[in-house]
Amino acid sequence: MSETEKLSWKTWLKAAGIRAVKTWAQAGVAYLGSGAIGVFEADWVGFLSVTIMAAVLSLLTSLAGLPEAESPMRGE
Repeated sequence: MSETEKLSWKTWLKAAGIRAVKTWAQAGVAYLGSGAIGVFEADWVGFLSVTIMAAVLSLLTSLAGLPEAESPMRGE
């Protein structure tokens, strides 16, 4: 693997990771805010299930392409 390919993979992983964490946080806020229950009374297993699935789906979506990780030399 060339140095350029390593750099682009690192760029992609960083961008995809940031997106996944943001998606995880957004799903968590939506989950906790969707009910009239308090934070201490939340179903934490459900919370983790929903947020982890959202993060995994974000990573899978990122496989299709990330504008912030595209190489400017590719003309895209």
